[in-house]
Amino acid sequence: MKKSRFSDSQIMDALKRSEAGIPVTDICRELGVSTPAFYRWKSK
Repeated sequence: MKKSRFSDSQIMDALKRSEAGIPVTDICRELGVSTPAFYRWKSK
């Protein structure tokens, strides 16, 4: 299985920021991930 570029804590921080009201597109641009990847994290 491929190792993730992001640690669990980084993913959780991004999800918490989106819940705080920061637009998903801004978070994705800052982290360098696609929007579908972000929503895949959220579904897990």
